Amino acid sequence: MIVFIIRRLLQSVGVLLVMSLLVFVGVYAIGNPVDVLISPDADQIERARTIAAFGLDKPLWQQYFIFIGNALAGDMGRSFAFSTPALTLIFERMPATLELAVVAILIAVGLGIPLGLWAGLRPQGIAGKSIMAVSILGFSLPTFWVGLMLIMVFAVQLGWLPSSGRGTTRLLLGVPVSFLTVDGLRHLLMPAFNLALFNIALVIRLTRAGAQEALLQDYVKFARAKGLTNTRIIGVHVLKNILIPIVTVIALQFGSIIAFAIVTESVFAWPGMGKLIIDSIRVLDRPVIVAYLMLIVVLFIFINLAVDVVYSLLDPRVRLSEAKG
Repeated sequence: MIVFIIRRLLQSVGVLLVMSLLVFVGVYAIGNPVDVLISPDADQIERARTIAAFGLDKPLWQQYFIFIGNALAGDMGRSFAFSTPALTLIFERMPATLELAVVAILIAVGLGIPLGLWAGLRPQGIAGKSIMAVSILGFSLPTFWVGLMLIMVFAVQLGWLPSSGRGTTRLLLGVPVSFLTVDGLRHLLMPAFNLALFNIALVIRLTRAGAQEALLQDYVKFARAKGLTNTRIIGVHVLKNILIPIVTVIALQFGSIIAFAIVTESVFAWPGMGKLIIDSIRVLDRPVIVAYLMLIVVLFIFINLAVDVVYSLLDPRVRLSEAKG
């Protein structure tokens, strides 16, 4: 296991270098932030001074190597718009996005797995067919439209939940979180459910397909022949064997939720990283954009490594194949 982790970490370094080049070139080769940050009335001397201050007067390849050298020292550059280290800006917004993503995943798992099992164990029942029909809506409905409908119903018409903001927060290990206060929890429910809707539908379909396949396996038939209860058969023999694909999808979707929570955070004015990146794109704040994208790359690499480790814990065959390799 240790050799496997070391090998994956070395591979991750190569992936990071390639992705840093692609991200840097993709962001820095498009547009000119000077046109946004400097007044059109500025003279050429002031314009040249600003370009030199931002380091934009150097060739692109030289800017890239300066970026790599600073990144190895933990410096991803200073924001053009805020004159603050880019990582500081991102880390200030990260707790809000992580909290939203974690609650969304918990909602997806808490609703998706039971509903998927129900639909898989009783596929011909009215409840099973209804669950699958509703799951189609989770794939089909646009996130921004669902968010607007939630606001219109629960905030405007019923007045049960607030429509925007994060609400009252409380420090947990020095990090502000919303779920520890009633007001914060009320602010969290709608955006978290909106972000979880697609994943609920995804987990339902994965669980249903896995349950139906597992019920046809010999080990389930043998367990029934031994007289085991349905609860034990489902909980031990069925659920455990369908967790591997579900763990994979949930882990990757967790990264996707963090990376693409931009729409939900914009609709609900949630003060997370998504809103920050939208504001940075508007003013071509390159250091913040690059730092955000590289952080997402590191996140996905870490998630893939964690998934492989969980694989080996859930399925001993993964450990055996790795040992033979």
